[in-house]
Amino acid sequence: MKVLPKVAFVCVHNSCRSQIAEALGKHLANYTFESFSAGTEVKDKINQDAVRLVSDIYGINMEETQHSKLLSDIPQVDIVITMGCNVSCPTLPCKYREDWGLEDPSGKSDEEYIKIIEKIHENILQLKRRIEINEIVI
Repeated sequence: MKVLPKVAFVCVHNSCRSQIAEALGKHLANYTFESFSAGTEVKDKINQDAVRLVSDIYGINMEETQHSKLLSDIPQVDIVITMGCNVSCPTLPCKYREDWGLEDPSGKSDEEYIKIIEKIHENILQLKRRIEINEIVI
């Protein structure tokens, strides 16, 4: 059985962008990499607008499969993707790291959330392809 690389999607609160990325990673690339999300702080629950829109668009109930986690709650990972923190991004040991520079849609319109969800979807597919063609070597 092939051992899949582990990818952590990281932002400070682990409640919106990183949770969306974990859900879409599991949905779009589960045969290419394992998806995790985490942050330096946790929230009581995942951002409800993100939960609603990911459910509407993909039929994924993030509240059933995910919860807000600290960096220490996930296994050692190979790849770290930061979401684009406006403050100091959390760090986590890894073999490869990149930042996606995504704005936090929290408190904004559904259209802003959908733009971020679509960008995460696109980025997940690009990451999947780059891992599959060994552009990202781990």
